[in-house]
Amino acid sequence: MAESKVRKAAAKKPESQLATVRRARRINRELAELYPYAHPELDFDNPFQLLVATVLSAQTTDLRVNQTTPALFAKYPTPEDMAAAVPEELEELIRPTGFFRNKAKSLLGLSAALRDEFGGEVPGRLEDLVTLPGVGRKTANVVLGNAFGVPGITVDTHFGRLARRFGWTAEEDPVKVEAAVAAIFPKSEWTMLSHRVVFHGRRVCHAQKPACGACPVAGLCPSYGVGVTDPEKAAKLLKYELAGKPGQRLRPPADFPGEAAARADAVAHDGRVADLATVDGEGDAA
Repeated sequence: MAESKVRKAAAKKPESQLATVRRARRINRELAELYPYAHPELDFDNPFQLLVATVLSAQTTDLRVNQTTPALFAKYPTPEDMAAAVPEELEELIRPTGFFRNKAKSLLGLSAALRDEFGGEVPGRLEDLVTLPGVGRKTANVVLGNAFGVPGITVDTHFGRLARRFGWTAEEDPVKVEAAVAAIFPKSEWTMLSHRVVFHGRRVCHAQKPACGACPVAGLCPSYGVGVTDPEKAAKLLKYELAGKPGQRLRPPADFPGEAAARADAVAHDGRVADLATVDGEGDAA
């Protein structure tokens, strides 16, 4: 009954900015309860690995990246090593992630820049990170928030979609979406808000078939009804740990409730990792 009243009230008159802020922050609190374990879904051990993995994640799934990076980092553990890579050999290692020629060019460029301009270390400032080849604000904010503890909003395809569905902004441009959302939430929440929203986009609020009937924030969402509203049918659309299936990480945090993604049992003779998992087909590029 309460959820119905919220939706009917929203339909009667435009929402004030104050009401939008209050509703947005309530959604964040609800998502925090649903995903207390929200985290980056890329496997990494240091800032350089996270930077490389995030560049590779464009137009592919995090699982695909996680299957690819062990061999990549074994061969090129430092920026100096990667900067000196033979382009064709680097391309072959990252081929499973798609767009491998462009990605290899970015990795070679950013590694050389780290070696020559930053002493082989990943910088901890946004203005420095975005000067690296292949690194935009999305990638920079991922690295800052998760490797350096610097708050940032990561606007990938999932975040942008949900920010619009939640009525936080009507903007399509990622930079404008970031600015609009930043004005709603305190800076201390930015990084975890990003994880929670992306988790929800991957698990419940999908691009093509949102599971509205299984969504815990349905009563706060002005877009309720764009997807399946029948609870039983919606429950069948849930993904990853909410559906009792593995997540995208091969090495998830200890408190992650789902199983680790299945490790590839075999590596093809050319070094590619076999595709042994069924995952969300939507890429994660911004």
